[in-house]
Amino acid sequence: NIVGVENFSTDPKDLEPYSKDFSFTPKRMPTCLVKPGSAEEVSEIIKLANETKTPVIPISSGIHFYGGIVPKYGGIVMDLSRMNRIIRIDVLNRKAVIEPGVTWKQLQSELSKHGLMALNPLFPPTAKSALTSILDKEPSLVTKFEHADPIMAMRMVFPTGEFFATGSACVPGALAPNGYPIEGIDLCNPYGPGINWFRLMEGSQGTLGVVLWANIKLTNLPTVQEIYLIPFETINEAVEYMYKVLRRMIGHECFLLNRFNLANILAENWPKDFDELKTVLPPFTVVLVLAGGYRRSEEKIEYEKNYLNRIGLELATNILPTFSPRIVRRFQRMLRTSFEEDPHWKIRYKGSFQDIFFLTTMDKASKFTDLAYQLAAKHEYPMGDVGIYLQPIEYGRCAHFECSFFYNPEDPKDVEKVYELYHEMVDYSIDLGAFFSRPYDYAAEVVFSRATEYTIALRKIKSILDPNNIMNPGKLCF
Repeated sequence: NIVGVENFSTDPKDLEPYSKDFSFTPKRMPTCLVKPGSAEEVSEIIKLANETKTPVIPISSGIHFYGGIVPKYGGIVMDLSRMNRIIRIDVLNRKAVIEPGVTWKQLQSELSKHGLMALNPLFPPTAKSALTSILDKEPSLVTKFEHADPIMAMRMVFPTGEFFATGSACVPGALAPNGYPIEGIDLCNPYGPGINWFRLMEGSQGTLGVVLWANIKLTNLPTVQEIYLIPFETINEAVEYMYKVLRRMIGHECFLLNRFNLANILAENWPKDFDELKTVLPPFTVVLVLAGGYRRSEEKIEYEKNYLNRIGLELATNILPTFSPRIVRRFQRMLRTSFEEDPHWKIRYKGSFQDIFFLTTMDKASKFTDLAYQLAAKHEYPMGDVGIYLQPIEYGRCAHFECSFFYNPEDPKDVEKVYELYHEMVDYSIDLGAFFSRPYDYAAEVVFSRATEYTIALRKIKSILDPNNIMNPGKLCF
């Protein structure tokens, strides 16, 4: 009655895609599927779920990797893909108001018409929700300080069905009666009054409510840019180079990939290109993009290149010469949008994968890389098939470290090997000082079991906001 018969289903064929993802999380069938098309429908569904004590699992992406959406106790899968409007693009202030169903492909395509780009993570899937990525705190390729908190304001539905707005959106007169921003209101302040509620929903995996829309930061689409692919034999050498570059605030995007990940991303003709690239690429490559905007762009790039040359002379580092102009142009295009090829680059090698990611400092990246290779050897997993990705955050203040293990989901031995490898990597990484700011599945179990006071506080907040524990129960520490 709330959403209409056409947007509701209990057909097992419709429910099957929502019962699993690409993680080790056990398959669980939901009770029903519902696709709301408005904020009022979201609120009514949650109110009904409270009356019947039925779990609600909010979903907005067309592809999932880490088990956060698998309905552990069944319940209502709330697919928000119908709520896919880009409500406003504010060119002057470089902001956009988007709903949860807006995908990276949809967003970047529309923004490019206005000379803008979103702060996308590393080659996200085409069907991935942009707002979900931001709420899950996936790191942006752009390392600037001003982009550390990409959400400026949002409107949400609490687990009781009540509406709530954060930042400037909570000020009387900021929102129209329909709950959307009034034209001319820029919603530029994410803070207060009082508690900074906007962080409450970040990393909560749908356990504390449903975000209806958010005002997110954008940046200018570069008018001039140059990509540098810089080779290194060791990750320590690469990190030393990145420290010298980032402390001078040089570069638009900057990140590191090992041979396996870079070959996987660049391969067009699969698997021929992949096999060839794995033999010619260096062990580690720093990807550095110099970009100029609308003012004195050429001068800016020349200024940055001058410093790069000085750093290169100091470290005896040369720019990688082996890439053709065609590949460089393709890489430039890929940086500004989603990964448009099907299947996604992380899936096409063996059919599935398991990531381990956490925050650390760049100087510690080598010990986690060594750990990944050592554990791979211990479990007889090919060391050359380990993917490594290092993303500096805020000009290298800290970094997102990510290693990936790939496996064939149809091969029980392959699955068991990576399953055990994943668990050991989590345990050892925490012992070495890894900070799991986005814990999923087994990592969440370990993290919260070691953070007693933090876990108790979170559960108190959950009990206040979600007294019936209906929002995605079984995730995080709830």
